[in-house]
Amino acid sequence: MALLQSPSLCFGGAALNSRHSSASFRPGNLKPSPLSSPPRASSPRLSSRCKAAPAVGGGSSEADGSSLVVCFGEMLIDFVPTINGLSLADAPAFKKAPGGAPANVAVGIARLGGTSAFVGKVGEDEFGYMLAEILKENNVNNQGLRFDPGARTALAFVTLRSDGEREFMFYRNPSADMLLQEDELDLELIKKAKIFHYGSISLITEPCKSAHIAAAKAAKEAGVVLSYDPNLRLPLWSSAESAREGILISEEEISFLTQGEDPYDDAVVRKLYHPNLKLLLVTEGPDGCRYYTKEFSGRVKGLKVDAIDTTGAGDAFVAGVLSQLARDLSLLQNEEKLRDALKFANACGALTVMERGAIPALPTSEAVANAVLKIVA
Repeated sequence: MALLQSPSLCFGGAALNSRHSSASFRPGNLKPSPLSSPPRASSPRLSSRCKAAPAVGGGSSEADGSSLVVCFGEMLIDFVPTINGLSLADAPAFKKAPGGAPANVAVGIARLGGTSAFVGKVGEDEFGYMLAEILKENNVNNQGLRFDPGARTALAFVTLRSDGEREFMFYRNPSADMLLQEDELDLELIKKAKIFHYGSISLITEPCKSAHIAAAKAAKEAGVVLSYDPNLRLPLWSSAESAREGILISEEEISFLTQGEDPYDDAVVRKLYHPNLKLLLVTEGPDGCRYYTKEFSGRVKGLKVDAIDTTGAGDAFVAGVLSQLARDLSLLQNEEKLRDALKFANACGALTVMERGAIPALPTSEAVANAVLKIVA
């Protein structure tokens, strides 16, 4: 589900938090620097805790910096069974795939022709270097990426049921993404964004929680639009109640946050609305999505496909919406244009479930355009 707030955006499904809303937007200009991988032998130290990745520009030199979307949070390795419908113990093999919701969104936006950057932390290990390279290969600015020499890159084993839905087992006690500190933030990069996107996982533990709040505060003060994806992952929280307090949204997230109430009831969804919210989106998988603003609401049908792996489908949807909003925020006031953007986003999610893994399955703008044309035809 997704929410958009006054100039802030929220996804979570997704939701915008009024505490992080901003009243104006001042566009900044991102000047991409040459793409390069982080050196494995030596790289500039920010402190004894971590290394910083060399500046990596996202997009071409002609890219419009005012459409930059900065994604904050976790980047990790997903291990996905090669055969659906088996438990982790019974799976004969796993496919390694880069993932992490905010990173998926950043790559998704770049694949769609947008300008994006990622801010977060990985381990100073082979997986961390691999993920930095993935960002580079996908033209995502990674100058806000940090490497921690004392913690490993997070891993997630993902079981795929016969219907393609997932169950997770995480290895992050602690992982590098949890250890990002406030003084390691690239605040200048964040302030240059048009949209600052984040999830709830980075709000679970310190010191990353404080870094997250500081980053959102800097974005708000710079007039950047905020986008929030609740991204419910209960095993990562200390309790269901702490998750309910920390996350503030998909049908599953609405039902959870409203303690079991019907997520399809508009009155229930409206309970999550607040005065600063500009747009609330509720994702419904293959059935599409619902949208809510102060002026209008409705539903946009999804694209029916045979699901192989739903990992990253919601992130692809978010990337689709943000890529359109970064180009034209007036979508929030025009229902017809918003519906077109949501059709585009639904197609992004549908195409992603047709392959295994999140980032490897994220579609290009050409693939999405062809899928949308087929729907119209």
